[in-house]
This record gives sequence, structure tokens and C-alpha cells, in this order.
Amino acid sequence: MKTFIKSAMFASVAAMGLSLAACDSGAENKMEADADATREAADDTSDAMENQADAMGGPAEDAMEAKAEAVDDAGEAKADAMEDKADKMDGGAPG
Repeated sequence: MKTFIKSAMFASVAAMGLSLAACDSGAENKMEADADATREAADDTSDAMENQADAMGGPAEDAMEAKAEAVDDAGEAKADAMEDKADKMDGGAPG
């Protein structure tokens, strides 16, 4: 369920981004695509770690889930920073 929600949210954000993509430079679009790829890679890694955690049980499961959340949070932060940098390429307008 968590993966479905992330996928739905990602699709919504991607659709919004595509609606404004025509206003962005090629370099900005590439940087935003790289940010999306970074976010998706972190999500995939986090999901794999959560699947491993499910097989563990007990304190080991809790520790692995915490690590998975940290990976996901770090990926989000990195992708957000990449997108912020890309936005500054066009004078700060979101896109």
C-alpha cells in the first residue's frame, strides 16, 4: 500500500511538472529528471529494505525499518535540493 501511495504521488508530481516543462531549459529539465531518478532510486532501495525487515521480526525489523526510512528521507532531501537548484536556473520560478 505504501508503494502504491508513493507511486500515485510521484505520478501526480510528474504530471504537474510536465505541464510546465515547456517553460524550462533543456539543462533544467535534465536536472529535474535526475532529481526524479534520485528520488525513485531511494524509494526502490527503501522498499527493498522494508521487505527485508518484514522477514526479520522483533528489534532487527524495527532497526531495518528505521534505516529504510532514513534512506528514503535522504533521497527526498537530495532530490528536493536538486530541484531547487534547477528552479534557480530559470530565475526561481517553480517548474
